[in-house]
Amino acid sequence: MKRVRLTVAYDGTNYHGWQLQDNGVTIEEELNRCLTELLGAPVAVIGASRTDSGVHALGNVAVFDTDSPIPAEKFSYALNQRLPEDIRIQKSEEVAGDWHPRRCASRKTYEYRIYRGEFPMPVKRLYSYHTYRGLDVQNMRRAAGCLEGEHDFRSFCQTGAQVESTVRTIFSAEVEEQGADLVIRVCGSGFLYNMVRIIAGTLLEVGMGKRTPESMEQVLAARERGAAGPTAPACGLTLMKYEFL
Repeated sequence: MKRVRLTVAYDGTNYHGWQLQDNGVTIEEELNRCLTELLGAPVAVIGASRTDSGVHALGNVAVFDTDSPIPAEKFSYALNQRLPEDIRIQKSEEVAGDWHPRRCASRKTYEYRIYRGEFPMPVKRLYSYHTYRGLDVQNMRRAAGCLEGEHDFRSFCQTGAQVESTVRTIFSAEVEEQGADLVIRVCGSGFLYNMVRIIAGTLLEVGMGKRTPESMEQVLAARERGAAGPTAPACGLTLMKYEFL
């Protein structure tokens, strides 16, 4: 028996997130289906991050166990012949039998992309949030800096989420201009439900002048979802990479 790790990229537009759902097709469901078809026995992957409906990924991670003689590095080729074209395995490799993607120290990086144009750009509509309003990027950067370090991020967690602790560590929070695009890049040890999208929604309010950069500290201190801004649309969010420490 061996444990195989998959690095998975996907366009989340047509999926109801990563985790198995009763109301729609998910990334996990497609991986399980293709692995079961390939190996001739039921397979259930274990995912590292449960991205929301409509969220994309360049480097999510999953593992599964198998006694198949197929070399671990060949699973990427076999699965990519079976998966829909909006899901692709970027790498497959063997790991220790007790290695678990959610039980080891890691950092992951998300990007939230905003397109600043007078009118929406059709080719960007699935991968960025459009705003025609001017944004004060410097104020957004100052506000983002307040999030770095270990904090209680309860204000940035969707109401009703079941978690043991809302304390997380953010290693970096940056706002970068790329032409007409604005990229909010957040790297942390872990994230709460909708956390990055709520951060993006709050930073957008700072950029629009609805909040001051300094108010971000007050939002953290409130530990109340209502203190933060709206949850930004899922289309702008991409899980960029996982780094296991």
